[in-house]
Amino acid sequence: MGLTLTETAAAAVKRLLEKEQKPAWGLRMGVTGGGCAGMNYSMAIEETPKEGDVVSECHGVRVFVDPKSYLYLNGVEVDYVESMMGSGFKFSNPNASKSCGCGTSFAV
Repeated sequence: MGLTLTETAAAAVKRLLEKEQKPAWGLRMGVTGGGCAGMNYSMAIEETPKEGDVVSECHGVRVFVDPKSYLYLNGVEVDYVESMMGSGFKFSNPNASKSCGCGTSFAV
């Protein structure tokens, strides 16, 4: 199943990579402890995957996930939404038992 980016999210990542002048780099996705629900999503741009990473490609964007985070991110869909209240990445996680209002913290 894996982690997927929607076309809209992939386009947003590509814009960011181009803005940073790093179009060949990829997106690191991860999970860290903390946040109001117990775990936070993390995102960063990186040049290459680390040893042991799960590597995939979604709509032309390389995605790197460490094995521990992959346990929590398998099946997650990442979208990019724009609204009058702001714009940003939205995570749909079927593994989460609860999430917080900010949308960046969850629990399993």
